[in-house]
Order: sequence, then C-alpha cells, then structure tokens
Amino acid sequence: MAIADDLKKTLTDPTPLYFAAGTADLAVEQAKKVPGLIEQLRAEAPARIEAVKNTDPKVVQEKAKEAQEAVTAKVAEVFGAIDPKKLGETAQDLALRGVGVAAEYAVRAKETYDKVAERGEQAVRGWRGEVAEEIVDIAGAVEPEAERAPSEASADGASAEEKPAAKRTTARKSTAKKAAAVPGEES
Repeated sequence: MAIADDLKKTLTDPTPLYFAAGTADLAVEQAKKVPGLIEQLRAEAPARIEAVKNTDPKVVQEKAKEAQEAVTAKVAEVFGAIDPKKLGETAQDLALRGVGVAAEYAVRAKETYDKVAERGEQAVRGWRGEVAEEIVDIAGAVEPEAERAPSEASADGASAEEKPAAKRTTARKSTAKKAAAVPGEES
C-alpha cells in the first residue's frame, strides 16, 4: 500500500511541471539577451579577424613547444614524487572528500531545483492571470461590501445588501511565500 501512496503522491506533485515552467521562463529571459550579444560580436569580429591575420605562425609554434615542454616536465615531477606507501592513504582521503563534495552538490542542486520550481509556479500564475485575481481578492478584503453604505444602489436599483455574495468555486494556495531569487534573475 505504501508503494501505491508513493506513486500517487509522485504523479500528483506539480513541482516537476513548475520546474519546467520556471526553466522555460529563464530560457525566455536569456533569449532576450541574444540580439545584443550578436551585435557585440558583429562589432568585435573585424578586429579579432585582423589580429589572427597579423599573428606570426612561428611565434605560435614556439609558444606551443614551450607549453608542451612545461607540461612534460610537470608530469615527470608529479610521477617522480609518488610514494607507494602514501598512495593508499591519499586515495582513501580523496574518496572521502569526493563523497562530501558530491553531497554538497546534491544539496545545492535540490535548492536550485526548488527555486526554479517556485519561479515556475509564479510564472504559471502570471500566465493564468491568477495574480490579477489575487489583487482583486485583496482589494475586496480591504474594502468589503458589508462596510459600504446601504444607500449605495446598483444600476438595477437593488442595494448591496439585497444582492447575494459571489461564491468562489476554486480553492487557492496561500500566497504568503515570496519567490526566492533565482541565480541569473534580475529583480
């Protein structure tokens, strides 16, 4: 029975859909920056092409040869310094550090997933127009119809007290949580 409950919970959880909506929202935000980057590349391209044309191939070959010699010397130094006795201890230490780093990255990934899902939830609300509805609900709470003067009449002549109150047919979650800042998001 626990498996069925877990499966039901997994299939009814909207968080992955909100994550997808948040990812789409971030992608749109980043895509808006592309035209500016293209213009920047277009402006810088002639200078970069000219710099490549003016580069002497012999200088490039000499620098590549120097880099290769430096890497070869460093590799020989590292392999020469390896002590077989300490190698096992070092491997174990590195493995433990790796587990710690992996756990840290898993926590960060979960936090980022939650932030993007929360952004997606806000984006979906905006797309649905629920934000506007919530503002109307807040305005209604600030100035409820019961506080209005009974002398106010509607266009059809009925007073506010005679009209039945509108019923809400859908339940909404509380909006007390603020959207957390997502890396790369402009406020």
